[in-house]
Amino acid sequence: MKRFKDTKMVFIGFVALVVLSVGSAKADFTFGEPTNLGPTINSSYGDTDGFTSFDGLEFYLVSSRSSSIANSWDIWVSTRTTINEDWGAPVNPGSPLNTSYIDEPLCISTDGLELYIASSRPGGFGHEDIWLSKRKSKEDAWETPVNLGPKVNSSAHEYGGWISVNGLELYFNSMRSGGIGGLDIYVARRTTTSDEWETPINLGEVVNSSTHDINPSMSGNGLWLFFSDYPGSTPRQGGFGSGDIWMSMRASILDPWEEPVNLGPVVNSPAWDGVPMLTSDGSTLYFSSTRAGGFGGDWGDIYQAPIIPIVDFNGDRIVDASDMCIMVDHWGENYPLCDIGPTPMGDGIVDVEDLKVLAEHLFEILPGRPINP
Repeated sequence: MKRFKDTKMVFIGFVALVVLSVGSAKADFTFGEPTNLGPTINSSYGDTDGFTSFDGLEFYLVSSRSSSIANSWDIWVSTRTTINEDWGAPVNPGSPLNTSYIDEPLCISTDGLELYIASSRPGGFGHEDIWLSKRKSKEDAWETPVNLGPKVNSSAHEYGGWISVNGLELYFNSMRSGGIGGLDIYVARRTTTSDEWETPINLGEVVNSSTHDINPSMSGNGLWLFFSDYPGSTPRQGGFGSGDIWMSMRASILDPWEEPVNLGPVVNSPAWDGVPMLTSDGSTLYFSSTRAGGFGGDWGDIYQAPIIPIVDFNGDRIVDASDMCIMVDHWGENYPLCDIGPTPMGDGIVDVEDLKVLAEHLFEILPGRPINP
């Protein structure tokens, strides 16, 4: 992914940092200007739920574009040979992934051999259930999806799932009884990938609100949880439009989720913005938006925004030896401010991976007041 270095991008990202720092979570990254994925991916029919495979060579989305089965919402797949190439035209994989009912891609396992989908096809327990399709290799076709069963699914509405990197946590939204709002975010856990899913747990009032909270997704390290408001519903307070993207953080996978913070006016617009999905390397946020300038359709278009690590540790707007000294002072520690590598979320320790990222930005100057007024 191209690294954005021009001053406009740094300034826009700096605004995002200020917004993200309002809540209890502290984010050591910024967002660059979102861009529309263009007419190859987006259409006038509406396109959403965009995410990539772990190797970055497959892009899944849901679309109601013409040639969808029975003109319903179908799963579409775009591919490329290397991560440096543009995405090819999306292809409808057909049956058994798609039916004449609603079929949506949710997430894919790290090995690329398990695809979780939401579908209203017959054989489920409610209006829309979560199903799992497998394939023997990336060259093989997807097998007939299997329903995840009555623990994960209910007589209500389940969709918007996201599997953790280790395959032991499945986050999804549901309108089942006992929730806090309308659609709430739940997590189902299992001890090993061979075990059955345990009874899902509501994430509680810290994450869920009295309105609809949907489309959860996580960073690879399991410490960032992204989600959004439901379009057309009353959005949670503190947003910028008719529906926004939010993020909750936790100190470790054993700690509770903190109060969600809004991603700010760089990512969120006066329109609806939602369905956040992170690339496996944490460098890009994909999301859907009905903002002006798109190609149209229900749920709008799919956009991408670069995620840029903060390397100006002392806030003097220049990346220099002072920042290097701060990193050295915390070498070998779990110090989030300097834990910027691998980009941008880090790995829990300040080491050579972080030094590599800092070296890429040495002597960059951020806009603002003069360094030495």
